[in-house]
Amino acid sequence: MTDLVIRPLVPGEAELFESLPTDGLVGFSAGKSTFSELHERGEYRIDWCWVALRDGVVVARAAWFGGPKDDAPLALDWFDFTDADAAVELLRRAPYRTEFSLNLVPGWRERPDVVAAANAQIDAVAAAGMTPLVERYVYLWTPECGVPERPGRLEFRPEPDDAVFHDIFLRMNKSTLDAHALRTIAKHGEEAAAQEDMDFLRWMRGPRESWLVACTPDGEIVGLTVPTRHTKAVIGYVGVVPEHRGHGYAYDLLVEATHRLADEGAQEIKAGTDKGNIPMAKAFAKAGYPIHQERIDLVYP
Repeated sequence: MTDLVIRPLVPGEAELFESLPTDGLVGFSAGKSTFSELHERGEYRIDWCWVALRDGVVVARAAWFGGPKDDAPLALDWFDFTDADAAVELLRRAPYRTEFSLNLVPGWRERPDVVAAANAQIDAVAAAGMTPLVERYVYLWTPECGVPERPGRLEFRPEPDDAVFHDIFLRMNKSTLDAHALRTIAKHGEEAAAQEDMDFLRWMRGPRESWLVACTPDGEIVGLTVPTRHTKAVIGYVGVVPEHRGHGYAYDLLVEATHRLADEGAQEIKAGTDKGNIPMAKAFAKAGYPIHQERIDLVYP
């Protein structure tokens, strides 16, 4: 077997990255956008994109994503290969240890070809040191879905004081169903998880003024909802404090965020929730959000 060359791309090599043959069954290669299109829009920095080559032919590739102001990548997006050993070695040699989100079609376990492709990627990242954290639903709203009527049970207000939001996150995280928050709580505590949530919302590209606190008519805080933006409009967060759960308020919060983004002209709104968060999944279904993808998030220990 010829020697394996593993290296980051240099400017002008987007076509080299795209030269890898792919079945298009899982991950970013199954999407509509090409790597070149996304790179030209500034979504990928060329030195965060790596290839493994044998005799000048790409046999594995990986591209990490980060925001415009990030000093290091936040997530592994593109990852596929024709040579599994080369793919594992690429991940081991590249200097990034981020989360990997494997995108899958809805109902993917009913398709043997997709199951095989997904398992190949999971096996490769596992050999490089990752483990599955959680499976998620990814939703994509469009105007054809309709804007659900506001229930009218809650009042919404912007809150400029970060301390108020931080306190709400602390309260929610005491009994959260979110796997990422639970992982941070187990490693670093509830305070760190609340700070992580705040940092994530600040990282988003939407204005701080879009963060909303939801209250009962008598002013009691029920939770928060954050209609914001990433590369497109997104439901950044929906959460209800423990003492107000069981009343279906997650639906009210989601509807309010949908109205705000639709009123701004959003043609697509992306959102997601862990599969284990049954109340939130029910809220998305009730609000008319179709499942666009399923996803497996894998992390380094």
